[in-house]
Amino acid sequence: MSARKSERLLNVVICLLVARTYVTKERIREVVEGYAGQTDDAFEKMFERDKDELRDLGIPIEMGTIDKFFSDDVGYRIRRDVFELPEVHLEPDEAAVLGVAARVWQHAGLSEATTSAVLKLKAAGIQTDQSALSAIEPHVGASEPAFDPLWAAVVARQAVRFQHLRSGASEPMRRTLEPWGIVSWHGRWYVVGRDRDREATRMFRMSRIGGDVKTVGEPGAFTVPEGTDLRSLVTELAPPRPTSEAKVRARTGSCVSLRRRANAIEPYEEGWDLLHVPYADSSVLAEEIASYGPDAVVEGPGDVLDGVLWRLRTVAGA
Repeated sequence: MSARKSERLLNVVICLLVARTYVTKERIREVVEGYAGQTDDAFEKMFERDKDELRDLGIPIEMGTIDKFFSDDVGYRIRRDVFELPEVHLEPDEAAVLGVAARVWQHAGLSEATTSAVLKLKAAGIQTDQSALSAIEPHVGASEPAFDPLWAAVVARQAVRFQHLRSGASEPMRRTLEPWGIVSWHGRWYVVGRDRDREATRMFRMSRIGGDVKTVGEPGAFTVPEGTDLRSLVTELAPPRPTSEAKVRARTGSCVSLRRRANAIEPYEEGWDLLHVPYADSSVLAEEIASYGPDAVVEGPGDVLDGVLWRLRTVAGA
């Protein structure tokens, strides 16, 4: 099916779904992009084919009279209560794809045609319910401000520059990236690509990108290596999932990053809390704890404590 036909079919669905009354064939011809400019005969054949295809897809298009006193004045509609699907449970990879679609919805050329169709219906005096669009719009959110400019850069094949705060770091670092794609991994959104500063493939969690994402150079400045598998790259590059837990005393109001990740926070003594911090690599956690100096004290386990003591002694010796 061509992109133009897909767009036309979807706009027929939108037209009949948002209208609160039956819509005549003539009105559908006026508001749906793709029917304009067709001869009467061509439109009749095209609309009948489209209607049959949509019904074959399981979309319940109803026909009924617009005015009960004039039975020959017929129109079409899609009842929202019949059209809507029950709750659907998706696998993580399926949710990732749908999540991208949900964000792309508002940027696609389809959005412009959809808005035009709804406005034409309203201009014709037909009451509309735009909340009905939620029945066909995907709903997997990505609230990170960096998502939209990064998605645009992926599509345009344009490099970007942004500030990224690495886990455990106190200050963000400027990174320049050729973004190859966007992936959802364990409920988080990441951008994957070639880090020009490190001359290596890297991925960055979007929630850790702060400030504006700025484009660098011209669109089409790079190509994604042939055979690149983003999901495999994320599996390789993603930090391992926590398998252990450390108990860390933290001074009140300090160790924000540790507090954010903690499985639990208990009052310890005046001015201190006890944090239950999950971790996968004891050396990585030890480095982060050591960076907090006297504001963090490890209670256990021993490998994390030893790692912190070694780092503090190294600093003191230097």
